[in-house]
Amino acid sequence: MKYHIFIGSILDDLKNERREIQRIIMELGHIPVTAEYLDSSAKNYEQLLARTIEECDYFIALTAHKHAPPKGKISPLEEEYNIAYRKNIPVIALVIDEKARWKASKKEKEADNVKKLEAFKKRLRSGTHETWLNSTDLYQKFQNLLIQQFNFAPQTGWVRANQAIAPSVANELSRLSTENEQLRRQVKIENGEIVTKLREQMKNALKVLALNKVMLSFYYTPGDNWENSRKFRYLRIFKLLVPELAVGKTTAEISRFLGTVLNPNLEKTVRKDYPTPSNTIRKIMADLAMLKLVRCINKNETSGEDEIWEITEYGKELYSAYRMRQLEKVFVKPDE
Repeated sequence: MKYHIFIGSILDDLKNERREIQRIIMELGHIPVTAEYLDSSAKNYEQLLARTIEECDYFIALTAHKHAPPKGKISPLEEEYNIAYRKNIPVIALVIDEKARWKASKKEKEADNVKKLEAFKKRLRSGTHETWLNSTDLYQKFQNLLIQQFNFAPQTGWVRANQAIAPSVANELSRLSTENEQLRRQVKIENGEIVTKLREQMKNALKVLALNKVMLSFYYTPGDNWENSRKFRYLRIFKLLVPELAVGKTTAEISRFLGTVLNPNLEKTVRKDYPTPSNTIRKIMADLAMLKLVRCINKNETSGEDEIWEITEYGKELYSAYRMRQLEKVFVKPDE
């Protein structure tokens, strides 16, 4: 599954930060989109911008102390944000912390623009947002927020045409699903013992994931050896992989994804090919397969192709049960 992610910001501000955010999005296997390459002088610019944003799955609102270009009356970023808001596109706001050190030349000077900027920041802080003090802080918080949104607010995204389900297959699946539901209603299987056993099995699987750790090392570019070895819980790795494995991923792609997301030193860039050890990644996937959470979908060992892994239905159910437990914690009173 790939997502289109629109990066909204004042085009003459935060250029380096915007470029790095694009890199992070591509490293995660998704597609960054900006308004920089649209012709703002075109007659149909507003319609083109609106359509571009509407086709995206997530909207990033990146702002510091600039509100509009010189002589500008309306902030382009706010216009883009309004389009995303109207179309119910999940917004991730990254608002500079007021304590951050910032050049005076990069701040608004006109009182009217300052007032508009503060009002806009207030709107951004009412939704999913983080404040940042410097570029390193920005990239870390952006990556965390983005992955959280992948889990909490998954979107439609897209897959390659050759991986999409043909209409005839979709119709047959729909028919079989309807038939299955009718059979369920007729039979009315309500076996409490089976349900209890399944819940206990899921509870034990979550316990195994939470208690066991694996050591991951990272290879940077440029670099000549493995660095920054860290232990990570299997539960954390499983949570990260669930949305990625909705569509099959190779061992190399999983290594690149985990290397990018779990990189403990954001000031260094992990290499493209196997930034985490291939044997460790295969061990992780084999352990998850043993728990029946993932499966290898190309078992022909003589083909020479990289393994392709995908999440199982049981893996999806386990992740759903885990997320439900996390969300239910909100309803627990402090004195309980």
